Amino acid sequence: MADFRRGWDAGGARRGDLLRAGFSSNLDSIQNGNAKLLRHRHSPAILALNSGLGRVPLRTDQRHAMESLERMDLPSPRLTSKSGRASEVLYAFLRLGCSSFGGPIAHLGYYHTEFVERRKWCNEETFAELVALAQSMPGPASSQVCFTLGLLRAGWLGGIAAWVGFTMPSALLMLAFAFGHRFLTGRAGSGIVHGLQLVAVAVVAQAILSMRKSLAPDAPRMGLALMAAAIAFLAPPAMASVLAIAAGALLGWLLPSSGYAPPVHPLHFGLPRRAGVVAAATFLSLLFGLRIAAALTGSHLLAVVSAFYRTGALVFGGGHVVLPLLENAVVSPGWVDQQSFLSGYGAAQALPGPLFTFAAYLGAEIRPTTNPVAFSALSLAAIFLPGLLIIVAVAPFWNKLRQRPEVQWVLRGVNAAVVGVLVAAFVRPVCSSALHSAFDLTVAATAFALLVRWKLPPWIIVVAVALVSAMASVI
Repeated sequence: MADFRRGWDAGGARRGDLLRAGFSSNLDSIQNGNAKLLRHRHSPAILALNSGLGRVPLRTDQRHAMESLERMDLPSPRLTSKSGRASEVLYAFLRLGCSSFGGPIAHLGYYHTEFVERRKWCNEETFAELVALAQSMPGPASSQVCFTLGLLRAGWLGGIAAWVGFTMPSALLMLAFAFGHRFLTGRAGSGIVHGLQLVAVAVVAQAILSMRKSLAPDAPRMGLALMAAAIAFLAPPAMASVLAIAAGALLGWLLPSSGYAPPVHPLHFGLPRRAGVVAAATFLSLLFGLRIAAALTGSHLLAVVSAFYRTGALVFGGGHVVLPLLENAVVSPGWVDQQSFLSGYGAAQALPGPLFTFAAYLGAEIRPTTNPVAFSALSLAAIFLPGLLIIVAVAPFWNKLRQRPEVQWVLRGVNAAVVGVLVAAFVRPVCSSALHSAFDLTVAATAFALLVRWKLPPWIIVVAVALVSAMASVI
């Protein structure tokens, strides 16, 4: 040590002072949560120490901190590390679950503000890829992005906590409406229920307009959407939506677009391929196994769970696209009557959180049943589960899939087809069940204009139309 100290000249001492200062600066930056200076242990101080200047004497606390940093497995800067707690994720998404009005597109805007801009859980590139992944898969896109953000932040518990926090507020409110709307009797009560059906007309019309602009913006895809609408309208109800989406996928593959460009920024989830394989096997086993088990046992409960699971597995586009599939799943077999179905759908527009919580209401409305709360909980879990499973199944392979042009062509065809499926559902049953007079048409058109032209929040439209309809019924 004495020889070492004598070997240092004034310049070497100055280098040591600068190096210690640089290391201290990096150490302070870590303590302040700024990881920009220390990506993959490539801090200038650590590189210098490892490349020959490591003989600089360091204080004991600096040496211990350096050794800790060398042992750290810092992630790619593209993703946040799993440094959060599940309780933190639950609280963040519970707040959003109580305040996120406006549907799936609005939910993504809330996510961006909360987790990209304010909390900085991920950056812009990561968020964009999460949205692209969710919108390309069947299931509720906003809930899938929610689950993935929680997964990246705090692992599996974080993903579950994110889904629970975002879903439970509206699910509990829909369950309460299932028990409470039966008391809406008399002329005023019937008027309120009918008002909710008129809201559904305006909301679905707005969804069609918005989705056409993004999913069928050109003539070929608009033609594909109209073809899908014709199939969904004319085909047997049990297979209408599935046939329309399958036709869209086939034509999307046969008529490729020359405008394809592979994604610039890959997304690394950190999920092992084994997890993806297990999730895919579970997804397929439940999709076919539940239906077979229901047929073999004759169990009403298994038939209900199978119907909701199948709906969640086949709905592309999320949000309002689930309407025709749910109508076929619960109204066609006579489990829920048409009026109750549309009333619940209208009420769902006034609530925050994902629209798929409509399943909690439908589960409680299903007849016959001796335990509506249990049916509500199982229906809710069944409709969300396939979307979450397929995200876990695809995530480890997402980068390679996104680089294949044929996958992009198929997805474009599917996305255009869901616009047509929604158009068919708008004609029947939405309009055919809700519009009975010129007054109904006027109220629905006014609500549509308030949503599209003046951008009023949906919950205000729901309250206003319900009150107008109730007053018109009494007068």
